Amino acid sequence: MERMTGLLSQRILQENPFCDLIWVPVPAQIHFMNRILIVATLFSILFPSCQAQNKTLTVGDPVPVFSLRDQQDSLFNSADYVGKEILVIYFYPKDESSVCTKEACSFRDGYADFLKAGARVIGINSGSVESHKNFARNHQLPFTLLSDPDNKVLKMFGVKGKFVFTGRETFVIDKTGRIVFTYNSFTNGPAHKEEALGFINKMQVK
Repeated sequence: MERMTGLLSQRILQENPFCDLIWVPVPAQIHFMNRILIVATLFSILFPSCQAQNKTLTVGDPVPVFSLRDQQDSLFNSADYVGKEILVIYFYPKDESSVCTKEACSFRDGYADFLKAGARVIGINSGSVESHKNFARNHQLPFTLLSDPDNKVLKMFGVKGKFVFTGRETFVIDKTGRIVFTYNSFTNGPAHKEEALGFINKMQVK
């Protein structure tokens, strides 16, 4: 085990001279399980491609079929809407956080424009049904908020997180059930509404 750890550490230092800033020597007395954890960490650094990662969906991909509970605790089935309406699905990290609230209020303020364009707005994060209900009530949000407690749907879309937070990404799905537009900005919440609505308006002009 010590020999494997030593070889791995040598390889890291050879490939990246700055890795010695994060390297912690392994004393002979360290507990066996701690050694296993260190080796696992080294493998994750050396072979990141081996870690399971969902592909981020992009333009041309079909929208996944999913079912989640909305803020009224009613079951939302995506299959009931695909092919009938344009869907604007936006993933956001947390109810009531500053950027997420600005983003939600931006979608609220543009809601009539989305309806006019035949688009349904749907917000998704891991918050509970109760949290979504309060969030919608506190900010008069007229659109659907879905609870994805295990981030299963987020993973279906391949939305990548930032730091310790889940990601912020918007997808526009046309009536054929395929993604036609995506927008990703973690810090600029209101831009998601502007970009999505702008794309839909241009799409309809064509």
